[in-house]
Amino acid sequence: MTIQYSHADLDQIASQLLTNSQYKIWLFDAPMGAGKTTLIKALVKNLGVDDVANSPTFSIVNEYLTTNGSKVFHFDLYRLKNEEEVYDIGLDEYFDQDEWCFVEWPDYARHLLSDQVHTLSIRIVDEHTRELNFE
Repeated sequence: MTIQYSHADLDQIASQLLTNSQYKIWLFDAPMGAGKTTLIKALVKNLGVDDVANSPTFSIVNEYLTTNGSKVFHFDLYRLKNEEEVYDIGLDEYFDQDEWCFVEWPDYARHLLSDQVHTLSIRIVDEHTRELNFE
């Protein structure tokens, strides 16, 4: 599915994506500044998290609880240097929990994952518009 959207469309887009989701692990491929974290914030909100989601750039992972007690994990793997660091932080254990996992900069973690993931590619169309490919 390919969708063009603006910032004003984020809540609707997040709801639509979650409705069409088959898997709980989502990998975000996009250049710096394309809006990965912004879209993840909308997804987390639509899943029923009351806290405001923030980028886990320095902490690597943020954990949120939904109003029904489910967990949502938001990963930012930009600072990782190799696959060994993926194991050092126990990323495989997060993926095995059957909870929502949103992963920015997933390259070093791909080897841990089955085919049961969604890949979201975001392309900057212009200052206000993004194009999302959801597989």
